[in-house]
Amino acid sequence: MRDWIWEYQGYDPGQEGLREALCTLGNGYFATRGALPECGADSVHYPGTYAAGCYDRLTSEVAGHHVENEDMVNLPNWLPLRFRLTGGDWLTPDRHRLLDHSLGLDLWTGLLERRSTYEDGAGRRLRVRQLRLVHMGDPHLAALRTEFTAEDFSGELEVEAALDGRVRNAGVARYRDLETRHLVHVHSDSADADTVWLRCRTSASDIRVGMAARTVSASGEPSEARHAGRRALQRFRLALAPGRTVTVDKTVSLFTSRDPAIDDPLQAAVDRVGHAPGFDELLESHLTAWDLLWRRADLEVPGKAGHILRLHLFHVLQTLSPHTADLDVGVPARGLHGEAYRGHVFWDELFVLPYLNLHFPEVSRALLTYRHRRLARALTAARDIGRTGAMYPWQSASDGREETQRLHLNPRSGRWLPDHSHLQHHVGSAIAYNVWRYYEASGDTEFLHTKGAEMLLQIARFWANAATWDEGLGRYRVRGVVGPDEYHEAYPGADRPGLDDNTYTNVTAAWVLARACELLETLPWPRRLELADRTGFDGGELELWEDVSRSLHVPFHAGVISQFEGYGELAELDWAAYMAKYGDIRRLDRILEAEGDTVNRYKASKQADALMLGHLFSPAELRALFDRLGYRLDDETWRRTVDYYLARTSHGSTLSALVHGWVLARARRSEAWTFVQEALAGDIADLQGGTTGEGIHLGAMAGTLDLVQRGLTGLETRGDTLRLTPVPIPELSEYGFSIRYRGHWGVQLRLRSGQLHIAVPDSDRDPITVALGDRTVSVAPGESRTLALPD
Repeated sequence: MRDWIWEYQGYDPGQEGLREALCTLGNGYFATRGALPECGADSVHYPGTYAAGCYDRLTSEVAGHHVENEDMVNLPNWLPLRFRLTGGDWLTPDRHRLLDHSLGLDLWTGLLERRSTYEDGAGRRLRVRQLRLVHMGDPHLAALRTEFTAEDFSGELEVEAALDGRVRNAGVARYRDLETRHLVHVHSDSADADTVWLRCRTSASDIRVGMAARTVSASGEPSEARHAGRRALQRFRLALAPGRTVTVDKTVSLFTSRDPAIDDPLQAAVDRVGHAPGFDELLESHLTAWDLLWRRADLEVPGKAGHILRLHLFHVLQTLSPHTADLDVGVPARGLHGEAYRGHVFWDELFVLPYLNLHFPEVSRALLTYRHRRLARALTAARDIGRTGAMYPWQSASDGREETQRLHLNPRSGRWLPDHSHLQHHVGSAIAYNVWRYYEASGDTEFLHTKGAEMLLQIARFWANAATWDEGLGRYRVRGVVGPDEYHEAYPGADRPGLDDNTYTNVTAAWVLARACELLETLPWPRRLELADRTGFDGGELELWEDVSRSLHVPFHAGVISQFEGYGELAELDWAAYMAKYGDIRRLDRILEAEGDTVNRYKASKQADALMLGHLFSPAELRALFDRLGYRLDDETWRRTVDYYLARTSHGSTLSALVHGWVLARARRSEAWTFVQEALAGDIADLQGGTTGEGIHLGAMAGTLDLVQRGLTGLETRGDTLRLTPVPIPELSEYGFSIRYRGHWGVQLRLRSGQLHIAVPDSDRDPITVALGDRTVSVAPGESRTLALPD
């Protein structure tokens, strides 16, 4: 790390996948992994390109079953640019000597710089410098500048630039035995002397893809175009002299048939690249676009933590930029950085939207609109199992159907096993939570009263219908679900999947129902009548929702909150023995299954489950929720609960350390920093053991940003007030950021030396009410205040 530069020195094949993922460049519309342009896909390199929302479905045979999977498609590879000296082979780092090699990712400018020196068998040394960008101003453009310098010889250099349509989805090893070829009808040709093009379609979704490349040498040497199979090629012969640099610029345009305001993706791509300026002018406009982004989003945190947070923010902005606001896409759990999880949308927006709400609310609204467009499918899914309301899928992709695999491979045992994670119905509560928090931060009443209300009320309707009355308990219960933990999918020896009364599921369902009742009371009467007519809602339902929201069952055992009913009766695991035997036991479920055992038998969690409540809700909110349900949650009970699950969690998810760090910071616990450090290092150190190379963990990255933005400040946007209850960690005692709050752009917050400084830029907006502890102040546009933090 060097200021804004994320740098790698030397070539290490074992680290190439990790570096490619972390050096991905994107703009919210498409992204390309940081692979070397002279290297194709193999066991070391994987140059994937992905467009947001571009999915395709294939059927494979797995363990005697026909299994259908929808994947985010690896699109034609625009990177290829290889080179060789007269009489030599194409130079690659795996077959030739590299005297030096470095990669530098400039976070401020969105540029990837590569420097290498090759030496061939004849002792000739060729220096290579490349600058790469995926344009943040024009989402359809990317460019690659390559400079070649002969150190000590004269000769001829052959350069071949290509668009390659031979790609497959082969970026995740455990998927490679499945069907992987999504691109069909691949054709290529030339548009003019400098430009070649490639077009294709996805096999089932029939998305048309058009790509065009204009490649020129600075010295004006003509190129020779060839079209070999599924590739479009341009070849140059460049004269080299000692110390003289020759330059080749490649500019690429990408369109798909999902794009608005075009007729033919190929024609759009050819037109765009034909009118694109040269590399220097493209670079200038690209830098301007990134400068505007950083003005709205930069986070000032000193030291190593600040460097990592900037990297996380960089990748969030590359996946979900302002361009995303124009697309029908969700939050891909692994970004646009690889093929893990097949590019699917889970609940990760729960960790992403709270950050975006306060910087890019237009992007948050678009991501929530993605969910609203799939509301009809969620209503159908609920009806199919005999429920009312909306049951959103655990994994979503193009059209909102359930995309969760029904079989998954355990790499340790080699066995395909049933997958019941589709029972994580709490994803609906996450969507409702995001609707509400978006409204609180943005003040977007129009969205809340229209699309937001329709989703929130239908999710509430689902929970009220899913809850059944237990006469013996005198409470409502929700049976047959899976919680965020994911390890536990059934009771030991049970003949059906699902668990009863998962605390996280029940408490968040109660919150949804309470918010739905609150919303109905405040909706304008004409809009309430519209909703009643459209949904069949009646007053009797409201009474039921109110009742269920106050009477859902929350199980306890041994003085702590139970993760689910019966958790306390499970066996204790010998953690020390398993750690001594295996070392890394993050994926304890796979270890036990390979031993012929099951994690369902043990008090062992993959990640935060009940403790997730301490992430979503402030201590005061959480106490109020339990009070509403008729339970007393005092500080001592919560402390015991936190300690209990800390000792029984393997942290098999990058989200786990994040949530635990957040919960412990809010409780002012000294262990918080240990978990914060792990959350920060999750991807850069690849703590999950090789998973980052398959795609970054977007929720964990965005969550670390939100930890600083809301977790450590205690920032809440409830009730038309900016509330702050700082919980400083000594290791992060000073930091600052700006937010966009209810029409105020660039509200600056800085915590330092026991003080909070807040400045509101000049505008015609109303003053902001700020609550700090028991003190409330009003800060008008153009004013700033410095407030002492309460002890």
